[in-house]
Amino acid sequence: MNAVIYARYSSSAQRDVSIDIQLQDCRKYCELHGLTVVKEYVDRALTGTDDNRPNFQRMIEDSSTGLYERIVVYQFSRFFRNKEKSVIYKGMLKHKGIRVLSVNQYVDDGPTGVIVESIFEAMDEFYSLELSQKIKKGMDKNGEKCLCTGGNIALGFKVNKDKQFEIDPNTAPIVETVFEMYANGKTVTEITSHLNSMGYKTSRGVAFNKNSLHTMLKNKRYIGVYTYKGKEIPGGMPRIISDELFNKVAEIMAKNKKAPARARAKVEYLLTTKLFCGRCKEMMTGFSATGKQGKIYNYYICNGRKAKRCEKDMVKKDYIENLVLAQCRKLLSAPNIEKISKEVSAMCEAERDTSNLRYLQKRLAENERKRDNALNAVLETDIPRLRESLYEKISQLEAEQKYLEFEISKETMPFPSLTAPKIKFFLMALKKGSMTDEKYKKMLIKIFVNKIYLYDDRITITFHSGNDTVEINDRLLSELEEKDGEIRNLFLAGDGPPNGTQMNTYFFSGGFAVKVML
Repeated sequence: MNAVIYARYSSSAQRDVSIDIQLQDCRKYCELHGLTVVKEYVDRALTGTDDNRPNFQRMIEDSSTGLYERIVVYQFSRFFRNKEKSVIYKGMLKHKGIRVLSVNQYVDDGPTGVIVESIFEAMDEFYSLELSQKIKKGMDKNGEKCLCTGGNIALGFKVNKDKQFEIDPNTAPIVETVFEMYANGKTVTEITSHLNSMGYKTSRGVAFNKNSLHTMLKNKRYIGVYTYKGKEIPGGMPRIISDELFNKVAEIMAKNKKAPARARAKVEYLLTTKLFCGRCKEMMTGFSATGKQGKIYNYYICNGRKAKRCEKDMVKKDYIENLVLAQCRKLLSAPNIEKISKEVSAMCEAERDTSNLRYLQKRLAENERKRDNALNAVLETDIPRLRESLYEKISQLEAEQKYLEFEISKETMPFPSLTAPKIKFFLMALKKGSMTDEKYKKMLIKIFVNKIYLYDDRITITFHSGNDTVEINDRLLSELEEKDGEIRNLFLAGDGPPNGTQMNTYFFSGGFAVKVML
């Protein structure tokens, strides 16, 4: 099969040696598994949490040309650190007959491969989120001390080796000129034209424009106020502009300012692509409405109702999401965590690919046999030229032996897979997550939930179990959704579940379902 290699590192602080190691191991993997490398794609200093990577996109474009059938990466995290987007791209590639293979994270083609790969991806995303939190903590500490927290430094300042702000004598006069010109009645267009004609650049090294000038004129750091996350610390910065000049500029800007349009807050609907109408089986999507008092209400609405093909009532967003999340949390009980950790780890170890190890061991045994024969031949011959030839052969066999022993040592190193402690640590961290954290709630749903069917009186949540992808059809639903008593239409107003909520669990090939009577 033809294969391509994809390598990536995230931080500009890393070096090309990281790429070299990835490429070297990927090439070796392809050689051992009979894959022909036809192209290599490399992205440097680019995060794996999104797909905004030029060579990654070139690789995806090339997938439509029939150039390759496999993508080989050092670890799955090099392909993506976002589980949701990883699933989308892998699904698209799978449709074209293309698989993503990891050198250091073996995933079996069989049923257990689904859950193993899912946990690998979730752990990569978890690591990325945890790392961002650590970086955030470091930035917060610097923010408390009025130090530089990274990012762009405002024009007129520079940062010393202790991360303290100082006035830059080369660019501070530009800031003074801008404030004085605006205070004296010059327009933004006139000021930007003057600055650009003089060859001055913004702190980002580009020409001035309307936006960059407005940002500068509103920056309180020029009057010595250090700002971080909305908190202001007077005297935390060296001053460039006087209070009088800054206030005069602010007054003129307020007069010239036009009222901006109100931006509606973005609402994230966690169950999008997961929630379906129990009546018509169409997807339910987010919908918002504004009440008489101006309050915004968020719901999920059946797409069939939008098209006037279904009469399913809307359901309140928070209510249905909290109900599903509560069921996900129940899966993270201590006994379940212990069981999942042991079973998935055992599956990984049992399905570890040892074919290469057996091949190397066979070659080593053959090498030792040939070397012994050559040594015996040396002892039994008196012909100089034959002895010289045998010594050369023995030297070659000894070099090959060292290589084989080194490769075997790599194969027998601790398997960099999902060990029980790693899985347990990840699931325990997931259990401790805050239900107010949107990222945590999204992760819970992505890992556990397959599909959700909402009826008038009940909700059926189907969960992954690690087998093949669950195909929900009418026959399966009819097996899961046997009518239990009289239909209770209690969900229409979005009220909470009544006392004595009933829950039944059904197991089936590829997953299991929980039916909650509402």
